[in-house]
Amino acid sequence: MQVGVFAKTFPGSEPAGVLAAVRDAGFAVTQFNLACAGLQSMPDAVPDAAIDAIDGAAKASGIGLVALSGTYNMAHPDSRVRDDGLRRLAIIIETAARLSIPLVTLCTGTRNAEDQWAHHPDNADPSAWADMAREMVKALRLAERHGVDLGIEPEQANIVTSASDAMRLISEMGSKRLRIVLDPANLFERANAEEARAVVAEAVDRTAGYVSLAHAKDRFADGRFATAGQGVVDFADFIARLKAADFDGPLVTHGLSAEEAPGVARFLKVLV
Repeated sequence: MQVGVFAKTFPGSEPAGVLAAVRDAGFAVTQFNLACAGLQSMPDAVPDAAIDAIDGAAKASGIGLVALSGTYNMAHPDSRVRDDGLRRLAIIIETAARLSIPLVTLCTGTRNAEDQWAHHPDNADPSAWADMAREMVKALRLAERHGVDLGIEPEQANIVTSASDAMRLISEMGSKRLRIVLDPANLFERANAEEARAVVAEAVDRTAGYVSLAHAKDRFADGRFATAGQGVVDFADFIARLKAADFDGPLVTHGLSAEEAPGVARFLKVLV
């Protein structure tokens, strides 16, 4: 298992500096975001010079690029916003293919028009799932064309909230290109250590064989997010269960400061 970090954890808009910081903090791989190359996260275009800079920085630093952020609100109530997001996702997927990045991470969305990571009561309406699923069909056509996988992440505020939801969507889509990003801290909101361990264990079992990327974020019992190792998530158990499910992919931490990063790298490397 490779231990990594979100590239955006570190300041800067030059890939060489950002990826050097990833390496110096003790990580082997990263989930990249085009903001770290001086672009929008979901830009209108990616110049050849940016591709060359990212590729050169990855090779110089020795950091593996294991995923690229392609998040937009796939369930936004305005279809025009969804259409624009899909157009930008096409650029992200093409960029991932050019950089040999195997996975583009998605946001299954919310009916909240202001924040794609915020809950909305209409998320439970069947129309929200239907809109998201139509977007996913289009996204998968793009992914299949370029030979890139797409990763959906169960999130309490989004349409896909659980491991069961993720497996339902994979079944409905019928594409081997649709994979799961599993973050233990996004599988529950408030829980004690025992309750969190049970929820995470069930999710790992249910998604076995479909996880391409694991995240390492934590939560306190009151629901606030925490740096990995500081909350109620039992990372030793989570990682052991991933191994038992034959997962040997990247474990990428986020939701931490650049100053905390070296300590988290040490913490996770002991467990993997």
